[in-house]
Order: sequence, then structure tokens, then C-alpha cells
Amino acid sequence: MDAWADQMIAFVSANREWAFWLALIFAFGETTAFVSVLIPSTAILVGIGAVVATGALDFGPIWAGASVGAVLGSTFSFWLGWRYGEPMLRVWPLNKHPALVERGRAMFARRGAAAVTLGHFLTFLRPVVFLMAGAARMGWPVFLAANVLGAVAWAFVIPKSGEVGGDVIGWIWRWFTGG
Repeated sequence: MDAWADQMIAFVSANREWAFWLALIFAFGETTAFVSVLIPSTAILVGIGAVVATGALDFGPIWAGASVGAVLGSTFSFWLGWRYGEPMLRVWPLNKHPALVERGRAMFARRGAAAVTLGHFLTFLRPVVFLMAGAARMGWPVFLAANVLGAVAWAFVIPKSGEVGGDVIGWIWRWFTGG
């Protein structure tokens, strides 16, 4: 999986005109129920952020694409939960992790809309929280507001952390090499 992630990061770096669309696809995959466990999208977006630190990519298109993708993916997951309800929380891979579902259920019951916003940042709850919001029949305007806030913030923080990490590594490298 690591080699695949490295190849995707290299592809985005070599095809900067595709950065928006690729960030959108990876963010969509990361926030879509069931797909998020198959694709290491967060690692790829952090790696793309590190490429931004080299100057090979601009941050704006990545942030915009990841924001749109995260909103679309989590909204699709919400729709699945709304349309199919509780049974969606009992299919693979969620049926293999009942504790994860229960943690998501507890967080959602305690935090409501804040759980949707935080769900973007909590890797262990991301596959569950948007489905749960739909299954619990959270109001669309409340979900949309919490989701857009969380998606835009997540889409900024994840690649930006890679960029900052890349800047720090570059600074350390220049300090050691005198370059």
C-alpha cells in the first residue's frame, strides 16, 4: 500500500494541472463510508502537502479539491445512512468492528453536529459518523453546516501538515548540509 501511495504522490507532483481533481478524488474516497478503509487517502494528502513545501505544487488547488471531495464523500455517506438506516452500520467492514460503531454512536449521541465536524479529523470514526448522522435522521441544514465546516478545515489541515513537515525537514536538511 505504501508503494501505491508513493506512486500517487509522484503522479500528482508530475501532473500539477490535475492537483485539484486528484485531491478531490482522494478526499472523496477518505470521507466515503466503506471506501475510506481501502484507500490511504490521508497519507497521500499529507504527502502531497509535503510536495507543496518543495514548490512543485500550489496549495490552493489542493485545498479546494480536497474540500469539495470531503463534502461530497461525507454527504454521500450521510445519504446512505439516511436512505438505508441502521442496517448500513451492520455491513462489512463495520460488522467486524462493533466497538468502532458503538464509539461512533456514543460520540454522535453526545456531540451531535460537533461529531460530524470532528468526524473529519478522527480517523477511527470517519467511516461511521457520517452514516450515523444519516441513520439518526440529523436535519439536513444542521448536517450540511457541520459537514462543510469540518470538511474545509480538514482539507486545510491534512495537506498543510505535510507542507509544514516538509518545510521543517527542508530546514533541518539545509542546516546540516549548510545549503
